[in-house]
Amino acid sequence: MQESQPKPSRRGFFFGAAATGAAAAAVMALPRVQVAEVAVAVPKPAPEKGGGYSASEHVERYYKTARV
Repeated sequence: MQESQPKPSRRGFFFGAAATGAAAAAVMALPRVQVAEVAVAVPKPAPEKGGGYSASEHVERYYKTARV
């Protein structure tokens, strides 16, 4: 039980080709999007004689919640 598929028409082919060409022309005519430059954050240098760790308020709060 094979159903016969309709024969592709020349009109449909040209319609598809015209639509593809119009889409390609529209893409080329659109202005290009400029890529914004993102500033890279420079990390602070590590302290030379310790002092890198500080028990701030949110760290103390975490310690209180993590106690068993």
